[in-house]
Amino acid sequence: MSFLVEFAMFPTDKGESVSNYVSRIIKMIDSLGIPYKLTPMGTVFEANTMEEALEVINNAYKQLEPDCNRIYTAIKMDIRKGAQNRMEGKIKSVEKKLNKKINI
Repeated sequence: MSFLVEFAMFPTDKGESVSNYVSRIIKMIDSLGIPYKLTPMGTVFEANTMEEALEVINNAYKQLEPDCNRIYTAIKMDIRKGAQNRMEGKIKSVEKKLNKKINI
């Protein structure tokens, strides 16, 4: 099963630039060894179970909670039985139909 998750999480009480805080979350995700992609508006990762997906979100929150008083979070999930490696597969499917490589 594939749980494709796109989320954004950052403090809203730390000024205009929050990259230092987002970096904490990315470092944590990277340490888990799960596939992910950082985008300008959020992060996409793939998990095998709902529990695993929610654990990543919970751990992301724990990176910010100690010194952030207000945290914004948006989460989208696409859950599909019998599928894997959809982060790459979905892009390749569109590229095949366009007959060209997409810059991401």
